[in-house]
Amino acid sequence: MNVFTLPMALFLAAAASGMWAFVGVVSWAEIRRKERAAYYRHETMKKISEMPGESGLALLREDERSIARRRRENIKLGGVITFAVGVGLMIFVWAVHMHEPAPLVGLLPLLVGLALLTYSYVLAPKD
Repeated sequence: MNVFTLPMALFLAAAASGMWAFVGVVSWAEIRRKERAAYYRHETMKKISEMPGESGLALLREDERSIARRRRENIKLGGVITFAVGVGLMIFVWAVHMHEPAPLVGLLPLLVGLALLTYSYVLAPKD
């Protein structure tokens, strides 16, 4: 007996096409948003650099420090999440496959998370 009928196949094809169209529009909108943000940032930096005195340079330095701090915090968050996924995966696989070496599959995300955390705390450039 054939599980996929013609209406079901048409529905699945339309759903897949719609999903990819949505992904395309979202990625296009994200690229446009980033372009606008870069343009406005450039214009702001140009106006700040034209300011007399050291106040403009101080603003530029503070902005660079803020970006670096945000990047470090994102790396820390990614490391914690990846580490937690590795621990959770090891526990889940251990519960499903008792007394087998299968839980070692969670060691890969655990070590990636540990590497991210090590980089963010030890090796990442500080302020």
